[in-house]
Amino acid sequence: MYELLFWKYEEGVYLNHHEVYEALDDNEAVEGLELLQVDVIVNRINSVFSKWERVDDNSWKNNEGPGAFCVKTTPNSVKIECYGTAGSTMDKLVDVLDEYKCPLYDPQVPQRYDEMYEG
Repeated sequence: MYELLFWKYEEGVYLNHHEVYEALDDNEAVEGLELLQVDVIVNRINSVFSKWERVDDNSWKNNEGPGAFCVKTTPNSVKIECYGTAGSTMDKLVDVLDEYKCPLYDPQVPQRYDEMYEG
């Protein structure tokens, strides 16, 4: 499994990214994160991956090749668990969240890719 995690800081808030990830992973509330339109984001993911089989409300499976992913949301975050998913598919997921100004935090690296939103 490969995890992708997305959240948005409130204006002027800067926290330790890995500590935010760990708190979100434990389903803890984190002060300083913006509320996200999670239903809108999940609907957008569904439309981008309309050719994939929607296994349930939060899971998609590629019937034309390898890969599946599960979307888990809190009011402040979107976590996507990828199973055998191609890099190009993960890039598409990152692009969808980018539309909502939610940069990727990659806990495997660990690194947050929010440079494009600063300045």
